[in-house]
This record gives sequence, C-alpha cells and structure tokens, in this order.
Amino acid sequence: MNTKEPLLLLHGVSMSAAVWGPVVPFLSDRFDLVVPTAAGHRGGPAFAGRATMAGLVDVTERLLDERGLDTVHVAGNSMGGWMAIELARRGRARSVCALAPAGFWTVGASDETRATGKVRTVRQRAMLTRSVMPPLFRFGAVRRAVLRDAAEHADRLTQAQAVEGMRDMTECAVADDLLAIGEQVTPFDPLP
Repeated sequence: MNTKEPLLLLHGVSMSAAVWGPVVPFLSDRFDLVVPTAAGHRGGPAFAGRATMAGLVDVTERLLDERGLDTVHVAGNSMGGWMAIELARRGRARSVCALAPAGFWTVGASDETRATGKVRTVRQRAMLTRSVMPPLFRFGAVRRAVLRDAAEHADRLTQAQAVEGMRDMTECAVADDLLAIGEQVTPFDPLP
C-alpha cells in the first residue's frame, strides 16, 4: 500500500513533463508523483479539436480518474498553474502551488497580449533557429540569449535540456490555440 500522498506536477504552455526532471528527485521520496505531459503537447496525448483550458483540465481529470485519484496536491507553472487552480475549482486539489500562473489578465487587454506575446516570441525564435541551435546550445551565453524570454537562467540548463525545450516549443500542436485563447481565470465564489 502506498503511504505517500499524490502530487501532480503540471508544466507550462508548449513545454512537456521533462521540465520537472530536475525537481523530481527532490520530491519522489515524499510524494507519489504524477507528472504528465499535457494533451496536445510534445509527448502527451493528442487533443481533439480546438484546445482550451477547460479541455486540458478535462483530460487531466480523466488521467486522475484512470489512476483512481479523487484528489491530489497540485503544483503547476504558468499554464500548469492555471490548470491547478481549475482543478481546485472542480474539487480535485488537496492543495495548490501555482507558480506564475497564467490567466490572471484582462482578455484582449495589454496585460494578456504582453504575457502571451512573450511565449509567441520564444516559440517563433525556436521555429526559426531550430536547425542551427542544437550545436550552438553548447554555449551557456547562447542558451541565455535565445531562451531569455522563457527562462531567467537558461545558461544553467544543460545543452540537452535546452534542445529538448526547443523541441517541446516547436512540436506543440496546441500552442497557437492556447496563445489565442481569449480566456482568463475567473474568481472563486465562494473561495474553497
């Protein structure tokens, strides 16, 4: 019988579960980890139709159901933080740690376009340079310059981590949908 509590780790838009790789060893002794790649993202299940936050959360709920997990602790970054909040809204979260959660903007206003624009810029940069970057990612200064809008200290990533992150960005089938989402986190009423 597993005595560890379940912890679900959710990644940001256009990334994969691989971003949690460096964190997993610090958590695996204490938690029963569930570290999926979101639907429509590289390595994750396919997403049918136009991607929405509600749809991504639906897929994640089905994963929890398949594992027999009614509730879990949830930690999520960016899009994953938003998903964590939505799982709490649905009564599926024991606790939430939302790291820089997306969705706290005014739809159509400059705060939304600034937030999604940064991700679009990184993704476009990755698309344009994907054939020449892998060998250049040997150099920390190049990783830091190219990924500056995605990671504060990209020079601390290994070459392999940077290359995999670039592949995640360029091979995410739902990024365009999610970056033009026109949704936002709605207030809890009442707070859970």
